Amino acid sequence: MAERKRACPADLPEQALVPSDQLRFMNRFTVVRADACISCGLCASLCPYGVHKRIEGHGKILSPDDRKCIGPACSVNYFFCVANCPTHSLSIKTSDTYLSMGDPRWTSDMILATWAQAETGRPLPLDHPGNTGASGGGFDKLFFKVPEKEVEFSPSEICTSLDLNRRKTGTKIRIPIPIYGGGMSFGSVSVHTMLSRAKAAKNWNTFTCTGEGGYPELLVPYKDHVITQIATGLFGVREETIQRARIVEFKYAQGAKPGLGGHLLHDKNTPEVARMREAVPYTSLFSPFPFHSVYSVEDHKKHLDWAYSINPGAILSVKVSTPNDVEMVSVGSYYAGAHIVHLDGGYGGTGAAPEIAKKNIAMPIEYAIPKVHKFLVNEGIRDEVTLMASGGLRTAMDVAKAIALGADGAVIGTADLVALGCVRCGNCESGRGCPRGIATTDPMLDKLIDSDWGAKRISNLYGAWRLQWCELLARFEMDDISQLRGRMDLLRHADKPVKEVGK
Repeated sequence: MAERKRACPADLPEQALVPSDQLRFMNRFTVVRADACISCGLCASLCPYGVHKRIEGHGKILSPDDRKCIGPACSVNYFFCVANCPTHSLSIKTSDTYLSMGDPRWTSDMILATWAQAETGRPLPLDHPGNTGASGGGFDKLFFKVPEKEVEFSPSEICTSLDLNRRKTGTKIRIPIPIYGGGMSFGSVSVHTMLSRAKAAKNWNTFTCTGEGGYPELLVPYKDHVITQIATGLFGVREETIQRARIVEFKYAQGAKPGLGGHLLHDKNTPEVARMREAVPYTSLFSPFPFHSVYSVEDHKKHLDWAYSINPGAILSVKVSTPNDVEMVSVGSYYAGAHIVHLDGGYGGTGAAPEIAKKNIAMPIEYAIPKVHKFLVNEGIRDEVTLMASGGLRTAMDVAKAIALGADGAVIGTADLVALGCVRCGNCESGRGCPRGIATTDPMLDKLIDSDWGAKRISNLYGAWRLQWCELLARFEMDDISQLRGRMDLLRHADKPVKEVGK
């Protein structure tokens, strides 16, 4: 116990308020004032939130400030404006902006909750609606059997650290939270988005990944926290980018598009992107599938041996999708020399991922994790493999569910982008890309993201998640997140509340 606590430092990044000018006009509810209003000002005198305001001396009441309204939840209060209005002129409805934002996997509640965590660093309650989406499956059907009795706990006494190399030999790396950033390549996202993620990774002493688009020079100062990815297109892969990395990741497949290579459409392949990828500007770039030099475990081992020969101190990660024989792929990667087996499910991906691939190919991640975990246990090598999961893990509770299913940690992608202001419009790969400056290479849109601001918001999100994990572990009387691994007995399925998951 003492050893675990020493490995979980108390001097974690401090949270600071990081508001967003772009998001300040977001409101969940709209207050409607009918023409029958007589501007009596009663609502302004009653409302403690400042929704209504009357200009004294002019007898005029201003339009409601919808951002401050708490909505129908206010109906239990004596000062509820709708009930007190003498002319029945007031009503409250859900904002059209709120209704148009998000999708079943990333609901409006989840997006707004992520923004709030990114702004304040404060965690969500364990039963907050922002913890769960409305997809009707996957992690949205799994829930923890959290004891109802609340407990007092000190976050500094709870360990959320993760060892990334569990083998007996090689470089040892321990990160203070069980997550790191997944691959998002230069070209698919802006360089300022990449910098935001790298700075946040450095702040938390964890990692982010280059993706398959090469290694921009602006990331070099953060090289100790940047994973170099080698994908099938070999875009931007050079000996020096492998040598500077503490972790090298081979991407054999991606859960959002298994059976397909990466793709970058011509509009986003600007001269700067093309120079990094050694390609012709404004042409569409498609990575092959698979590596045409790897068709067996022996070929796979040669791949890892090649990276090891270039950088003997690097930890080697293997990213794969989730075919039916994913457990055999995972054990093969272990014997080929991988330290990290990264399972990527189909729920992830940005708006660039084709829906036909996401929804019809490969195994859902919630099935793949326990399948691989149990197989590695039966092989007697589970404690020598760091098993990471990704592909639609959106919240702290999703990460915790993945660990309870058998993973050691998670790889995060879209949640970082939502922290930066993503509204899930799905315009990532179309034309100039993201209108918020996140998934774009347009030189004008790129300026919408300030990397220092973005790093603080992502860092706040990670801090809020850590506090939520601490509360969950404390409720289960655990003091180390590793104790949660494989505890499927702590989960229940919404459609089968009596039957335990995995039984």
